[in-house]
Amino acid sequence: MTTGPLLLSVPNVSEGGDRDTIEAIGAAFAPAALLDVHSDPDHGRSVFSLAAPQGVLADALVNGATEVVKRLDVSAHPGIHPHVGAIDVAPVVYLDDERRGAAVAEALTAAALIGDELELPVILYGQLATTDANKERAAIRRGGPQALKARIESGELTPDFGPKRIHPTAGALLVTARPPLIAFNLDLDTEDLELAKRIAARLRESSGGLVGVRAIGLHLPARKRAQVSFNVHDHHAVPLRILVEEVRAEAPIAEAELVGLAPEAAFEGFPGDVPLRGFDASRHLVENAVRSLN
Repeated sequence: MTTGPLLLSVPNVSEGGDRDTIEAIGAAFAPAALLDVHSDPDHGRSVFSLAAPQGVLADALVNGATEVVKRLDVSAHPGIHPHVGAIDVAPVVYLDDERRGAAVAEALTAAALIGDELELPVILYGQLATTDANKERAAIRRGGPQALKARIESGELTPDFGPKRIHPTAGALLVTARPPLIAFNLDLDTEDLELAKRIAARLRESSGGLVGVRAIGLHLPARKRAQVSFNVHDHHAVPLRILVEEVRAEAPIAEAELVGLAPEAAFEGFPGDVPLRGFDASRHLVENAVRSLN
C-alpha cells in the first residue's frame, strides 16, 4: 500500500495513574510508532506522541480510541485537567506547510472513522472548526462532559461526526490538524493556587498576554505545589525562556516540565538553573525523535 508523508499525532487520554491501562492504550495505537508517553495522576491525563505516514495514522488512532472507549469511563474521571472525553483530543500534527494538506485529510479520515465505528461524537476544533464557537478547545470543554451533553441535546452544538449525542462513558472527542504546539508546565515552589491562577490570567493571550499562549493555574496535591500549565502555539514568538522569566517575576519556580515533544528552537536560551523533570533531548526534541525512526 502506498503511504503518504510522515505525520505526528498527540492523543490526550483521561487516565494518568493506572500503569497497566496506560500501557495497554499505548500499545493499541499500533501500527503508529509510539515516541513518548507522558502521564500525570494529578491531571488525570496521559499524552501519547505518535508518528506514522498518512494512510496509516488514521487507522492507528481508531485502534487506540477503540481501546480507550473499552477501558475508560469519563463520567467518574477525577483529574483536574479540563476535558470532555475519555480520549479527549487527537490532533494530527504537520511539521511543515508541505504536509498540512496530508494532515487535514488524515484528521478528517480519523474523525469520520471514530465517529462511525465507535459511535463517539467528534467535534472539529482549531483550523478545522466548522463554526467560530468551536475554534477554541476551552470553549468546547467549558463545564465538562455534562455541560457539553446539555449543549448537544439542546441543539446549541452539533458534533461534526458520529452520533448527535454524547457517549455515555467516553464523552466526546475533539480533533484538528495543526503545526507543533508545546505543552509546558511550571511548578511553583508554593501551594498558592490563587497565585498560579493570577499568573496564568496575566500571561494568556485571551487576557491580553502573550501571543499564542493558553494558560491555566492548577493545584497538584501529589506534589504539594501550584502549577501554571501552558500551551504555546508559536514558539518562535514566545520561546519557553520567556515563560520562565515572566513567571519568575512573580513566584519562585521549583521545576519545569515538557509534556510530549517540542522543537529544539523552543529551548533556545532556556535558563540552565531551572530543572526540567524527566527531560531527555534524544526523545523529547521533535527533530531527534523523528530521526530515530529512520
